[in-house]
Amino acid sequence: MRFSVLASGSTGNAIYVENDDHSFLVDAGLSGKKMEQLFQQIDRDAKRLTGILVTHEHSDHIKGLGVMARKYKVPVYANAKTWQAMDHHLGVIPTDQRFQFDMETMKSFGSIDIQSFQVSHDAAEPMFYVFHENGRKLALITDTGYVSDRMKGHIRGSDAFVFESNHDVGMLQMGRYPWSVKRRILSDVGHVSNEDAAVAMSEVVDVKPTQIYLSHLSKDNNMKDLANMSVEQTLKSCGVVPGEFVHLHETDADRPTPLVEV
Repeated sequence: MRFSVLASGSTGNAIYVENDDHSFLVDAGLSGKKMEQLFQQIDRDAKRLTGILVTHEHSDHIKGLGVMARKYKVPVYANAKTWQAMDHHLGVIPTDQRFQFDMETMKSFGSIDIQSFQVSHDAAEPMFYVFHENGRKLALITDTGYVSDRMKGHIRGSDAFVFESNHDVGMLQMGRYPWSVKRRILSDVGHVSNEDAAVAMSEVVDVKPTQIYLSHLSKDNNMKDLANMSVEQTLKSCGVVPGEFVHLHETDADRPTPLVEV
C-alpha cells in the first residue's frame, strides 16, 4: 500500500492511496485542472481511480469533486448527510457513480479494507478513514476539533498517519483573524492545535517505525518548524517511541509528497 498527500490546508485537500490493484482519492478540494496536475506530479492517472472517498462537504475538500467524478467516471463514496449537504455544489453526478459509505463501517476492495470513523467538525456528518492491508495500517485524520478516545481507538498503532496539526494557539490568539473565526477554530468542532495533536499522537504511536505527516497547517497561525518541534518534543518527552523511529513530514498546501510505502 502506497500513499501521497497531494494537497493539505485551507486552500484544498486531497490524499491519494493505492495498492497494485486499486487506487483511491480521499477528497478533491482543488479545481479539476489542479487535481490533474497533482496526479501528473506523482506519475499517476486519474482514469484508474477505483473511487473518491469524501470526508465532508466543505469546499476545500470537494471543490474539484464533481469535475473529477464526471470526467473520469469515478464512483464517489460519502455518507447520507454529506451527500445531502454537498449535492447542490457538485453538479450532476450519475446515479451509478453515487455510493453511500456510512460512518463507523468497513468496506473492502480486494485486499484493502477501508474503515470510516467520526470526527468532530462543523460539517453535516464529518468522517475520516483508516486503510488496512496485510497487517499494515494508514490513518487519515484532519478537520477535527479534538481527538476523542474513540478516534484514538480507530487510529492507534498505525504504520503511517496523516494527522492534523493546524495551529499554534498563541499565534492564533494574537493573529489577525476576527474573534468569531478564532473561536470557531479553537472550538470542539474546529481544528486541532499543535499541542493537542502532539498529545494525541503520543497516545496512538507504537514503538515501531512510524511515518507521521503533519497536515492542514494554517498559513497564518502556524509554522512548519513549530509544528514539527511541538510533536517531536512531546513524543520524546512521553517516551512513546525513540525519535529515530518517527519521521515527521510537514505537507505543503499544493505540493504532493512523494508516493511512499506504508
